Amino acid sequence: MRRPGRPPGPLGRLRGGVLTAVLALAAGVLAPVAAAPPAAALTAPVAFTADHLPTYQTNGIVWTLAEANGVVYAGGTFSAVRPAGSGGGSTPAVNFAAFNAATGAPAGCSLSFTRTSGTATVRALAVSPDKSTLYVGGYFNAVNGTSAGGLVAVDTATCTRRAGFSPSFSATVRALDVAANGTVYAGGDFQSVNGQTRRFFGALTPAGAVTGWNPDADDPGRTLKVTPDGQSVLLGGDFFTVGGTGSHALAVVSATTGSLTRGYPDNFIPSTAVIKDIVTDSASGGWYAAGEGRGGNSFDGRLAMELDGFGQRWRDTCQGATQAVRVYKGVLYAASHVHDCSTMGGFPNQARKHLTAQSVDDPALLGWLPDTNDGIGEPVGPRALTVSSRDGRDFLWVGGEFTTVNGVAQQALTRFANGPDTGSPSVPAASVSAPRAGEVRVSWRSSLDLDDSLLTYRVHRNGSSAPVHTTTGSSLFFSRPQLTFTDRNVVAGQTYSYRITATDGAGNTSALSPAAAVTAASAASPYQERVLADGADLYWRYDEPGGAFAADASDSRNGGVYVNTPTYRSTPSAVAGSAALSLNGSDEYVYSDRLHRYTSPTPYSIETWFRTTSTSGGRIVGFGNNIGTAQGHTSSISDKLLYLTNNGRLAFGVQVGSTSSRPTLTSPASYNDGRWHHAVATQGPGGMALYVDGVRVASNTTAGNRSYNGYWRVGGDAMNNAWPNRPSSTYFAGQVDETAIYPTALTADRVAAHHRVAAHHRLAQAPAPPGDTTVSLLPTEDAYVNSVAANTNYNDQQLASRGTTAYLSYLRFALPAAPAGQVLKGARLTFRTSSDATAGSTDSHTVVPVTGAWTESAVTYNTRPALAASVLGTITGATAVSTDYSVELTAPALGGALGSAYSLALTSSGTDSLRVWSSEAGSAASRPQLVLTFGAE
Repeated sequence: MRRPGRPPGPLGRLRGGVLTAVLALAAGVLAPVAAAPPAAALTAPVAFTADHLPTYQTNGIVWTLAEANGVVYAGGTFSAVRPAGSGGGSTPAVNFAAFNAATGAPAGCSLSFTRTSGTATVRALAVSPDKSTLYVGGYFNAVNGTSAGGLVAVDTATCTRRAGFSPSFSATVRALDVAANGTVYAGGDFQSVNGQTRRFFGALTPAGAVTGWNPDADDPGRTLKVTPDGQSVLLGGDFFTVGGTGSHALAVVSATTGSLTRGYPDNFIPSTAVIKDIVTDSASGGWYAAGEGRGGNSFDGRLAMELDGFGQRWRDTCQGATQAVRVYKGVLYAASHVHDCSTMGGFPNQARKHLTAQSVDDPALLGWLPDTNDGIGEPVGPRALTVSSRDGRDFLWVGGEFTTVNGVAQQALTRFANGPDTGSPSVPAASVSAPRAGEVRVSWRSSLDLDDSLLTYRVHRNGSSAPVHTTTGSSLFFSRPQLTFTDRNVVAGQTYSYRITATDGAGNTSALSPAAAVTAASAASPYQERVLADGADLYWRYDEPGGAFAADASDSRNGGVYVNTPTYRSTPSAVAGSAALSLNGSDEYVYSDRLHRYTSPTPYSIETWFRTTSTSGGRIVGFGNNIGTAQGHTSSISDKLLYLTNNGRLAFGVQVGSTSSRPTLTSPASYNDGRWHHAVATQGPGGMALYVDGVRVASNTTAGNRSYNGYWRVGGDAMNNAWPNRPSSTYFAGQVDETAIYPTALTADRVAAHHRVAAHHRLAQAPAPPGDTTVSLLPTEDAYVNSVAANTNYNDQQLASRGTTAYLSYLRFALPAAPAGQVLKGARLTFRTSSDATAGSTDSHTVVPVTGAWTESAVTYNTRPALAASVLGTITGATAVSTDYSVELTAPALGGALGSAYSLALTSSGTDSLRVWSSEAGSAASRPQLVLTFGAE
């Protein structure tokens, strides 16, 4: 796949205060401001930024790292190194390389580790306490062509092998550490050293002679560490016994004899887990172990242990195979592929994260989250960590089998510094409403910054340079609570516009959010007031005109996220003064943005309005253990479900405990009649109840349900076959409105009152008008052109738009004829920005008609088609990568082309490119669509 070409020059987006100033001046919103000076402020106790630095990379896996005197050594299975990025020539480096810690460039130390048969590899590196000697262990029998037995000593000053140190190991050396007295401790797959029996662990004098140290384990050693006092050695690996005594995966032995001084039997580490890494930290008085297991009941997380007595301080039970750990200034940094922390009260199973941080005193994850991919090999992502200092800065180096870092191509090596912090927070996503007389409510989804969880937000009104409100808020990738400002300095009937920025502790500021406008109301919605008075702690009214953020009208900050750009502001709505949301029944839904914890038998109520003619059923509202993202993740655990059966009956079900029991209530009547219906499901000490249109239609005495962490979802999620009358579709096709969740079981009187208030004030619906028809079209052809490569055809997974130097994109759609009795009422183009680090754009991009001829397989910049002067729509605010956006188009301009092929172009006059997925994208949900809405004339 070809990527959009990048001509020479600084095409990356500006960061921090400079970005804010440029955007503000361009928009005419703010006065000129000086660029913020570099700063190193991060949200404590995090001390490394998440901004990866340019670093040489290898062409294979890096298994181990060590550092000495500002030089970082990497060992693994590779044959060459090359500069950062995708360009630059390779330099031979056979399983070993050394780098300047501050520049990331080779440090001029070249050693080649090879074998006469089999695949040579370096698996362990350790430096002597005085930094004069580097010990290199692995599976090799030659260094620079000279015979070696799996472990050698290298003079760090000269990068030459030390003569006289020539031990011989019978198999791979996987772990090394060096004591203050020069004793070299080793662990691995071997069972003899220098011909003497040493099962999986052994020690050598500085001259290379075997010592009497002999833990005598029964399975391989993966890691070891000498305690700061030099009296003990901490062992980790696969073993089940040490010296004949039961101690699985973890053990403390004498540094002199190797005899067991503290064992860990009785499933302290599950039999399905091993220990991959151990580090000590004198400042905290602790040592820390990395676990890798198999299966959900194993151990994949981190252990914090005491150096005094060797007991457990805390245990992280997240799942995701931890490979390496390092401590820096009170923070434990870890390399893993963590994906499920629900056993710790954290996020449930979802996409893998590969680099994390937590305090040495607390296993809760901190707001530090740069990321790699899984990469090659097993694959598990990063494998090794080390910290090095040089030129007045500290660096965290990461090695492994990854091939990307923060979404950018980078193989096997990367690094992060303790400053300056240059990354800006994501742009806040805002929603505005006028809930009461004299009030405008401004709500926004808290931004995400990969090394600053605490951010400062500023709200600007009507283009003012001075904010009308400033506040702070904390957010993590799995919990981004809503923030809200109520503007009471408003006049009914007047329109107000708001924009928001987010700033981190270093002064890096996001772009201004797209303007959100609302007209101040003269009165409150009676239905809204009733819902809030009865204690809703999640209340989605679906009044947003677009975007990914669903505002919570309650004060509980439970905002939601729209997935796959459903149809916004559908009419008629269920309640007067509020719009509805249309869902396609295949992949559109909304999920809550904060982690919720339900412990049975916590009471709750689910309330929503729905309207459908579907005969495929679907989940209307439910609770599940997955965050729900645009990548299509569904829940493996779900209950508290309100769903429609294929014949239109409403069902409410729960799962009792972890059993297969699923008590479910089902309405006797069907409701897929195209009319709005009010549904309420409650559960409390008295049992379950289901109400439709204000009347209880079913109940039972089941008070219990399943306890777990999760998220509310509206419109769809997984449902297994154990659910009674499981619908053929797990996604709901129709409209929803006024969804609310309560921390209590609403009484029958309260439910009836809600329905009665809405009935008095909602829009008249009889006789029911014919419903609108929505058609979603994929491009029949799409491609882009690049003025730098004027004769090249770009028909691949991305489209691009930019003014200078130019990219233009073309999309062709086969427009249908209008349904009988209907006309084209609306048109919008939906798209997803690509995962390219520069996919988002701060510039505006226009959608214009194509008047000339072109084909997907042949169009180039030199043969590009002519364009019309008219503009169908303008894309603004598409600043984030891997994010769904949409742009409304002028429907009448398309109406005349119904029943024929029609082409659109994406263009711009700016310098910041927009990159979006094309119809060739691997994920169907990522492909652009033209959404047409037909309705009665």
